[in-house]
Amino acid sequence: MKLLVAGADRVDAGKTTFTVGLLDYLDAVGFKPRAGNDHWFHHDDYSHAVEQGRLFGKDAKRLAAASPDDLDPEDINPIHRLWRPSPGEGAGLLGQTDREFVVDRVAENYVVNEPVEIPPEVRKYLPLEEAISVSSLPELNEVMGNLHLVALDGIAGRIADRERAVVESYGNVARPLREFEPDAVAVVEPARVRIYEGERYTKACSIASGGPEEGQLEERVPSVVDLIDPVGSASLPALSSEEREDPSAVASAYERGYEELFAAVE
Repeated sequence: MKLLVAGADRVDAGKTTFTVGLLDYLDAVGFKPRAGNDHWFHHDDYSHAVEQGRLFGKDAKRLAAASPDDLDPEDINPIHRLWRPSPGEGAGLLGQTDREFVVDRVAENYVVNEPVEIPPEVRKYLPLEEAISVSSLPELNEVMGNLHLVALDGIAGRIADRERAVVESYGNVARPLREFEPDAVAVVEPARVRIYEGERYTKACSIASGGPEEGQLEERVPSVVDLIDPVGSASLPALSSEEREDPSAVASAYERGYEELFAAVE
């Protein structure tokens, strides 16, 4: 059984909380193929990882801890991007008007955005001596077409090898792995989850991409779910911070949503 958890909102949809409860409920391994955090907005999480000479985020850490195996965040999250705010009018290397990418961890490799000021802690703690430096979008695209895709292919293989796996997307991106076709999909947003058949959801992703050129962009969940009807839904109660940190408590609170998700597989 392969399941996908995606978010209807760009941030704070509740994907990770839903996923950790699902991992406990199903006794499955969680995967976060791509993730990122921000030097400013997630500074505590950033510092916790970087001071260990590592780069990962809170979501991957929670998924690894909730999985049955003894896993590190990097085992389930091959690509992590560190961002920082970018005040002013410039759009930056990736066309973001409010933030700029600093460094990617791709498996055990690092890719540095050369024109951007690297935080001192990154220089101090991360092994950047052999990092790949990029200073233009064509350079970054070339690196991503090689290094990043190899890492994603590798995690896709590991997901395929698992009898039960749950893949969590990032932001409101509809699918984090292009070739991954889940058995069912949970689209999470504050207070509810909507359930979709995996095959129909995958086809809707292809339609939403629009064509060869547009297909280079990531499909967003709202564009995809506008094309298909859910096969189930459930309310998600508000949880305390203590409950959110306990996978078994989440599993109990969200049980109705998980039952709807499994019904879409059968």
